[in-house]
Amino acid sequence: MTEHATEGSRVAAFFDLDKTVIAKSSTLAFSRPFFQEGLINRRAVLKSAYAQFVFMLAGADADQMDRMRSHITALCQGWDVEQVRSIVEETLHDIVDPLVYKEATQLITDHQTEGHDVVVVSASGEELVAPISTMVGATHSVGTRMVVADGRYSGEVDFYCAGENKAIAVKQLAEQHDYDLSRCYAYSDSISDLPLLEAVGHPTVVNPDRALRKVAVQRGWPSLTFSDPVSLRARIPRPSGTAVAVTAIGLGAATAAGVAWYGLRRRRRS
Repeated sequence: MTEHATEGSRVAAFFDLDKTVIAKSSTLAFSRPFFQEGLINRRAVLKSAYAQFVFMLAGADADQMDRMRSHITALCQGWDVEQVRSIVEETLHDIVDPLVYKEATQLITDHQTEGHDVVVVSASGEELVAPISTMVGATHSVGTRMVVADGRYSGEVDFYCAGENKAIAVKQLAEQHDYDLSRCYAYSDSISDLPLLEAVGHPTVVNPDRALRKVAVQRGWPSLTFSDPVSLRARIPRPSGTAVAVTAIGLGAATAAGVAWYGLRRRRRS
């Protein structure tokens, strides 16, 4: 356990997004609508599908996450934000709704019943993370911040919410919202989120990759298995155009990360 930066009075539960709250990589889920609207080509769609398969079997370590970041900056540079907003408005709810784990929604409800804040912390673009977080009832969210200039992605990342940066974000939230991190909870599937899990007093692994499972066993951390995606459509209304529009910035990073993952895995195999 690392030394905690704050000693507040409130409690929060911090959730990773992919394979923890939803059953698929949020960074890869939008490849089909992006292809249909001409932002990516057929080859990129196929690569993203393969990347999703690899993601479900493994997960990304810190080095792979850093490499994804460099690919993100190259692949989404110049994309028109308004075009992305239009695509997201039409597809976000349909794509994400069926992917949310029933077990995650119950755990979120349990924390809320205890009076805890719920915070989603993800490497996906913050404009994608925020509406998904709202769908599942989270109090706050943090994601990767992309830079936009003159209505287009500049090809730069302002804040990459992965690895150690997730722990930094959590400590900043603790200062802002008076969280006592020694009493807080965190949930994740990936070894890349070890700093996040170490930042709180009550870490739990969910659908852990091999490396994280080993750490959890060594440290005696609880381990959960989520396996039942459930549609939220029946109890969560479709987002308004205004609400969905703000999800656009960062979705270029989402699809780009999927394409990058494929190339990365091929190089490691060769």
